[in-house]
Amino acid sequence: MSNTIVTDHALALRLEHAEALANVASIEARAAVEPHAGATWIELDGTFAMFDGPRSPLTQTFGLGMSAAPTPTALATIESFFSSRNADTMHETCPLADPDLLRLLPERGYRPIEQSSVLYQPLSAASHRDGEQHGSVRVRVINANEIHLWAITTSRGWGDTPHLAQFMLEFGHIYASAAGMSGFIAEWDGEPAAAAALSIRDGVALLAGASTIPAFRGRGLQTALLRARLAHGALAGCDLAMMTAAPGGGSQRNAERRGFRIAFTRTKWALANGGA
Repeated sequence: MSNTIVTDHALALRLEHAEALANVASIEARAAVEPHAGATWIELDGTFAMFDGPRSPLTQTFGLGMSAAPTPTALATIESFFSSRNADTMHETCPLADPDLLRLLPERGYRPIEQSSVLYQPLSAASHRDGEQHGSVRVRVINANEIHLWAITTSRGWGDTPHLAQFMLEFGHIYASAAGMSGFIAEWDGEPAAAAALSIRDGVALLAGASTIPAFRGRGLQTALLRARLAHGALAGCDLAMMTAAPGGGSQRNAERRGFRIAFTRTKWALANGGA
């Protein structure tokens, strides 16, 4: 893929679909390990609705309005999927989705609660080789016996966001074992200091889950993790990488410095089923 990619509906659909499939794999991993949790998903006209427990960040939809025009009937079906599981309905929408969403969602009582930047860059084995390990930093892909270590490291890195830290501590070992997922650990002088994940779907390398234990921040660990994951994805045959970040935040700035471009900004909409 050349460096002249333009942000259009085709690119947006590919990115949204890749993330949806990665999250489907996570839902299925949880369902296999903890069937009592009720983790499940449905697909309706290209929209993926996922339930992973009321508090999980995966409990929402992906791809709403990307493959088909939204309708009140479809939205009602999705809302029933969540309300029957005592979960609020959340949609994370792309600005290149059907414009009727801007009318339908407010009419049904949704409100915007969050935004995120979706970034991308082309990949090739020639341009994304794994960099040499420098000084005290060493990045590696975890093995099957290190999934618990990965979950603990990730959780400690999210210590300043308590609900995410607890989520990763409780469920990180499940998601690190999902199909298509690879966990990465960055060590400082042999001590686990940062962690991240990479999911490969349809030629897209989705970078996610990056966190650094506070005591090790500012030492280039996230840069090392980013380079290692891009190289891993390129060697696996991916031609595109993507990630999400808070608009204008440090993660977005770091990604842009390293070749990522902003594709679009998504909006998360919430409908409280209890009427709030």
